[in-house]
Amino acid sequence: MVTARNTMKTLLFMGVLTALLLLVGDVLGKRYFGGSANGMLFFLFIAVAINFASYWWSDKIVLKVTRSRPVTEQEAPWLYRIVRELTQKSGMPMPRLYVMPAPQPNAFATGRNEQHAAVAVTEGILQVLNEEELAGVLAHELSHVRNHDILIGAVAATVAAGIMMLARVAMFGAIFGGGGRNDRDGGGLGALLSIILAPIAAVMIQMAVSRSREAQADASGAHLLGDATPLANALIKIDAASKRTPPLAVNPAVSHLFLQSPFRGQGVAKLFMSHPPLEERLAQLRELGARV
Repeated sequence: MVTARNTMKTLLFMGVLTALLLLVGDVLGKRYFGGSANGMLFFLFIAVAINFASYWWSDKIVLKVTRSRPVTEQEAPWLYRIVRELTQKSGMPMPRLYVMPAPQPNAFATGRNEQHAAVAVTEGILQVLNEEELAGVLAHELSHVRNHDILIGAVAATVAAGIMMLARVAMFGAIFGGGGRNDRDGGGLGALLSIILAPIAAVMIQMAVSRSREAQADASGAHLLGDATPLANALIKIDAASKRTPPLAVNPAVSHLFLQSPFRGQGVAKLFMSHPPLEERLAQLRELGARV
């Protein structure tokens, strides 16, 4: 039930994001791109090209950006044992395993599909969690791969990037091109609102997609493991330990990949967070605990 609900949320967010792109393209196309959708299509093409490259080489890019190094079975036999048991249970191929040199406890998965997947854990998480809790975390990360969240994230990023590119070019067009067509048609205010508000809305919806996928990975991971308690205990420990350790020095562009956001937000900033609040995640896991 929880998984189906999160899937519907993702579809809803993706639909709203696509509708926003069409709306912005229509408003700005009429005003700044000769009354057609050519401008929208051009920048959508650029966004698709950029994000296609990012998706295709996501594992190499993210592993390099996070300075993660491959770990052998001789170095971490318990890590290989846990992942091997989970992949055999789920019917997935064994992913490549990495360790990120960081004291903050965290983990992430990347790769465009199950055959090109990589799972990385920080040095800190290996110090904080016991094997049962680590299994809960790894089940969550493997669920991201199995649920094709990298592809969904790439699609959301593509549409959001298209909106932001459109708005940025329209902004420069308004500054240097005299505002496009005259304002007698009343389109000036709509175009201005699109330029200012559309990028903000796009980022918020993109983050909502990410939060929904995180919630689904929590649920899928609990079902894969057959127990929601290990992940819940791991999240509590990770949250407490993160407050005592330096934040992860990572590019914000990859922050949504991690088990727990490397950044913290308060108030309005929570709207732009890529992960659900800890309390919501624990409540969902408690609800699942009685059923898995």
